[in-house]
Amino acid sequence: MKEQKDLAAALVTGEQREAYTICLGGREVPATVAGKLQGEAVSRLDFPVVGDDVSVALHDGGGKAVIHAVLPRRTLLLRKGIGTADAQPLAANVSKVFIVMGLDGNYNIARLERLLVAAWDSGGAPVVVLTKKDLCPDQELADKILAVERAAPGVEVLCLSSVSGDGVGRVEAALAGGARCCFLGSSGAGKTTLLNRLLGREAAPTGAIREADARGRHTTTSRHLYFLPGGGEVIDTPGIREFCVEYSGEGLETSFSDVQALAAGCRFKDCSHVSEPGCAVLAALEAGTLAPDRLKSYQKLRRETARRELGTDLKKRLLAKRNLKSFSKMVRDVSEKKRKLRGG
Repeated sequence: MKEQKDLAAALVTGEQREAYTICLGGREVPATVAGKLQGEAVSRLDFPVVGDDVSVALHDGGGKAVIHAVLPRRTLLLRKGIGTADAQPLAANVSKVFIVMGLDGNYNIARLERLLVAAWDSGGAPVVVLTKKDLCPDQELADKILAVERAAPGVEVLCLSSVSGDGVGRVEAALAGGARCCFLGSSGAGKTTLLNRLLGREAAPTGAIREADARGRHTTTSRHLYFLPGGGEVIDTPGIREFCVEYSGEGLETSFSDVQALAAGCRFKDCSHVSEPGCAVLAALEAGTLAPDRLKSYQKLRRETARRELGTDLKKRLLAKRNLKSFSKMVRDVSEKKRKLRGG
């Protein structure tokens, strides 16, 4: 049978160690990346990620596909790669980033603040999903929700129990109309349990929680896109215990809009909010209208941003210097050849 070489548009629905699954014509097909695309790739961002629209060619009678191009992305969720300078893409073309956090030992406001920065930077709208409501006493629940609302100004906060189903309907409503979202959170947050509840079946395995530290084991080891019965789409990602933010936009300012609003009243535009006179942020801290932990998180992420930008600038300067040296050497070589030809 003659192989089909014409390119067709497809959706990347699965990724695991450079092996992909694409959805084309209502069916999923295993796929690899074309050699030309691999050769022209400058960084990990040039490769497909789950949620990408891609151009593919079918082979073996339609039994497998080769990805030839990644089509323009509308949104892209990134994290800073661990142990590498390259950014790691997590999901593409999502309209909402559901940050999932358990109300048990998984509850961590500092981690939530980091994930919110990445979500805002992605171009999608963040939504905080608090799971395991059934494990949290009423007064403690109210306090935790209030702390989350303060850490996520302007962000919708959903609270639910995947076991009883209480509150799950609000997640389904948020995905109505075929919206595509990504589940982002640490191991043990309840992402996979919630996904299985939304699907109405056990699509992915769930892991037990260690009693010693309430942490979950990594049960999701690859990224996959699931089509929900109600029409929405969910990209499930592996649990993340250490999240380094890849700053690509204004996510820090958006996530800490309360601090930014105060900073607008500072005497100096470049105020660092440490010891400057006339600092409106420090005044709010002293008045008790800004929590110390909130400012501490902002300062920490701000320092990371500065280091990241400095590192990028240094790399650009070094690359430019290297290119200039190569160009100067080429000019000298050409001049020397011309001199010799003239008999100089």
